[in-house]
Amino acid sequence: MIHTYTIKGMTCNGCAAGVTKKLSAVDGVLDVQVDLQREIAQLRSKKGIPLAQLQKALPEKYTINHTANAADDKTSVSAEKPSKLVQLKPLLLIFAYLFTAVFLMHYKTGDLSAAMMDFMGLFYLVFSFFKLLDLKGFPESFAMYDPLAGRLPWYGRIYPFLELTLGILFLMRAQVFWALVATLLLLVPTTYGVVKSLLNKKDIRCACLGTALKLPMTEATLIENAVMLFMACYMLYQYTF
Repeated sequence: MIHTYTIKGMTCNGCAAGVTKKLSAVDGVLDVQVDLQREIAQLRSKKGIPLAQLQKALPEKYTINHTANAADDKTSVSAEKPSKLVQLKPLLLIFAYLFTAVFLMHYKTGDLSAAMMDFMGLFYLVFSFFKLLDLKGFPESFAMYDPLAGRLPWYGRIYPFLELTLGILFLMRAQVFWALVATLLLLVPTTYGVVKSLLNKKDIRCACLGTALKLPMTEATLIENAVMLFMACYMLYQYTF
């Protein structure tokens, strides 16, 4: 079942992310899509959910009501969602650019370790940039699947800066060993949260590129984390042995 609701009280992407998180936690809700500009939320659920239950899940500053235009529900049901490939186009383009840049930097020397460090450095810089575009909204979205951010709100607020710092360390070849250890500490909990979300088959937004780009949580997100974890483990092995 898909229903459309009007939501009053949202003023920024942080509000939209917060509303998405709260409504997604309601029992029976499978997917939530919030449109800040139109002040609407589309809910896909297993069963009909009373409006009072949805209102109770939201902070007092927000007011939720059924849409005045019944056609909105009909539209939301019949509208086809873009394919995963289309939705993930920004993420795939970024990875293509990063791999191309690293290849051009190192194809003459063939230094795999240096190429990996530059890839990880550029990865962190680019991804931290998108998160820093909306420092207020990112923590809310990130907390929907990262277990540490869900329990420690301040962790989500400093996460973009941690990525930025790691990116600089890798590119400058400074404290590389500890940067690799920090990469494992950052990505293992996030990867756990991604796997859990995929197994639960709950449609939520991936916050890897902040809130500026709406990316679905898919297998591609897991692959993205797996690539970084593999590189970090490989580099740590090289440093140790």
